[in-house]
Amino acid sequence: MPLGTLFSAVRLPQRLVVAVTGGAGPSDEVDAFLDEALGGGPVICDPRGHRYYALVPASMPTTWHQAADDWRVMEVDCLGRDTFLGVPRVDLVTFDQHTFAPYWSVPMPSMATLCAPLAVARLIAAGRYQLEEQGMECESG
Repeated sequence: MPLGTLFSAVRLPQRLVVAVTGGAGPSDEVDAFLDEALGGGPVICDPRGHRYYALVPASMPTTWHQAADDWRVMEVDCLGRDTFLGVPRVDLVTFDQHTFAPYWSVPMPSMATLCAPLAVARLIAAGRYQLEEQGMECESG
């Protein structure tokens, strides 16, 4: 799907998400945490790419550009116009350990329901804090 019109996405590295949730990777527990932390806003998990995508209002890459610039050191990126996002089928809502197929970590209840930018920013800040506490670098490598 093209981003930047109906919605945009914030790409989150898996290690940032699991640092906050205490999980080890895609799981029901991580999905439940994201559902609560992001107020039921939709999230896609890409287990092969070790990433999560929080779907946010289309304006977020523009309105949060300064924060987004700061997040890049953690491999967090706000994806908007001129970007396409692969979206799983609506019935793929659990992690499949055999296929590692992308799935809805938090399903989209309706096109009008998205993650609040402030909730996503708080999740990123908490992940950064946890990674620093664990002595892990925010940058890859």
